[in-house]
Amino acid sequence: MGAPPSRAVPGAEKTAFAHESERDFALLLEFYDIDWEYEPRRFPVEWGSDGRPRKFFTPDFYLPDEDLFIEITTMNQKLVTSKNRKVRRLRESHPEVRIKVLYQKDYLHLVAKYGLGAGRERVAELTREPGPPRVRSAGGALSPAT
Repeated sequence: MGAPPSRAVPGAEKTAFAHESERDFALLLEFYDIDWEYEPRRFPVEWGSDGRPRKFFTPDFYLPDEDLFIEITTMNQKLVTSKNRKVRRLRESHPEVRIKVLYQKDYLHLVAKYGLGAGRERVAELTREPGPPRVRSAGGALSPAT
């Protein structure tokens, strides 16, 4: 019968991502030679009165070497509440599962720091660039503040 087909396809260029930010994140992981799987597992997070699962949550990435799931949330704040509820239910019903949520601000910091594609135009929304403050020297060049 064989193993069920996996949604995890090696290579960011060969994977059909739901959002461009997921593709950018996968490219960053590949650049740093970090193994990843895309949406490899869905977890039941709500059950009906009959005990059968009614709602599921599928984190975006799994990093097998870290045994860590990553969920990327770049949507507007009013839609994030629903995602946070699912993550909370995942943690409550599956305490053995490690998950980290990257919110829009986290993603935009990655865009700013690494020059990722999809979010470059939204980097201006950041209140500050990631990293140490930088100051202009008398000659006009930027240097880290000391």
